[in-house]
Amino acid sequence: MPYELNNRLVVGVASSAVFDLSKSDTVFRSQGEEKYRRFQERNLHKPLPKGIAFPFIKRLLSLNDLSEKDDNPLVEVILLSRNDPDTGLRVMKTIDHYGLKITRAIFTQGKSPYEYIPELNISLFLSGHKPDVEAAISLGHPAGQVLKSKFNEDENDNTLRIAFDFDGVLAGDESETVMQSGGITAFHDHEVRNATQPHNPGPLKQFLVKISQIQSKEESHKKINPEYSNRIRVSIVTARNAPSHERAIKTLKSWGVMANDAFFLGGIDKGKILSTLKPHIFFDDQSNHLKSTSMVAPSVHIPFGVTNRKNLIT
Repeated sequence: MPYELNNRLVVGVASSAVFDLSKSDTVFRSQGEEKYRRFQERNLHKPLPKGIAFPFIKRLLSLNDLSEKDDNPLVEVILLSRNDPDTGLRVMKTIDHYGLKITRAIFTQGKSPYEYIPELNISLFLSGHKPDVEAAISLGHPAGQVLKSKFNEDENDNTLRIAFDFDGVLAGDESETVMQSGGITAFHDHEVRNATQPHNPGPLKQFLVKISQIQSKEESHKKINPEYSNRIRVSIVTARNAPSHERAIKTLKSWGVMANDAFFLGGIDKGKILSTLKPHIFFDDQSNHLKSTSMVAPSVHIPFGVTNRKNLIT
């Protein structure tokens, strides 16, 4: 019987998102593929250091203990690698070393693996390789570039804190387009007029929906195990402020999801909020916001929408 992915949260990760490949990349760029291959063979049994998305992936996989059956996990993480199977063996051994429950992998020797995202029902693809992420987004796939960021490898608690920007990440870029063309007053007027009209979905809408479904599993688990404390906390951290907040909240409700926290900042530096919130991952479509957030939290660029198309042109 085939292993179905449709009812799970499936996340695709490149090794560059989960592990620190800086030494390997230096060898590849300076000495070429053959020396890179020998380097990986010599270091086959030396685990790669943890990378920026490691704490997020570790905690995400830990949620599988909420599943009623071990062979029916809520979360599936699949390695999508540009390596060939031979040179990718070190990554698989590193995964085993850290006890990550990642057993499925695709190796595509030099080719980008993003084209397999829809076939694998992936709701989020993370990579440190910018061209792969941009190509995936251009095809309508849910992808993000993991940026060089500050991250905390180990914590005493087992919570999973996920923070999202709203426009261009969870929602489409319709309102951002109004903002770019007409300014803040036109933006607020547009949002007030359309307050009851849900936004079109953005790249990570489905990822949030799947996370929300696991939060519902937590609630069911807590009814049977009253001592259980919820582990997932979802936060919206957006440059919106009143009166444009209402449409964002109603959009989330129309999708059947809710956030534990919402920060409508109206231009306040997001990095200030994230330094206290301490998410294990933060998603934003605008590079100017990510400059400060990456100094305090693992940050992911979603190169979607009018702002990023404009940046590509200029």
